Parts: sequence; C-alpha cells; structure tokens
Amino acid sequence: MTYRQFDVVVVPFPFTDVEASKRRPALILSADQTFNNPVGHSVMAMITTASHSDWALDVEITDLTSAGLKTPSIVRMKLFTLDHALVRKQIGRLSAVDEAAVIASLASLLPLI
Repeated sequence: MTYRQFDVVVVPFPFTDVEASKRRPALILSADQTFNNPVGHSVMAMITTASHSDWALDVEITDLTSAGLKTPSIVRMKLFTLDHALVRKQIGRLSAVDEAAVIASLASLLPLI
C-alpha cells in the first residue's frame, strides 16, 4: 500500500507488542516518492486527543471530517518511523489549512526546510 504525505492512518501503539496494542491515528509526514515507497516505511507523528498536556509544536486539527476523526485532536510532534505492514488502514487526509499548520510547525522544528 502507498501512503502519501498528510494521510491520516491507524497504527498499533505500542509498536513492540502488536497483540497487546491499541489502535491510534497517526499522520504521515514523509513523502511517498522519495521515502515511503522506496523503503516501505513512513515517518509519522502521533495524533491524540490529549489537549490537557502541552507538547512543543502541537497542531490542532481543525477539519476533523477530512482527517477521518470523530473527536477534537491534535498532531503531536512525537515522531517515529513505521513499517507499512503495521498500518491498519487509512482513515482520511489533512485539509489544506491543517497541512499548512503542520508544515509551519515542522519548519520551526527543522529550520532548514
């Protein structure tokens, strides 16, 4: 399966014990042509409803419908790389407005971009 930048997917957390994990949404950050397709993995960020705890560079998702989410959520810049074989399904894609907010957050994380 090919995953594109800004797709919202469901993945098992924690990754080490798939049998005892919970399914959680995540955001694909890496580009399909230059990274995801050649290596069969994607760089992702967590998506969480935990708005009560601050994490540097959190981004609120404003268009929940496009993202395939039912409850208010944020992109949390806890980044990881995951094998596509562990992705359970794609549930949505960020809107253009939410994409721009994530790009701005990543630009402050990696000022060379």
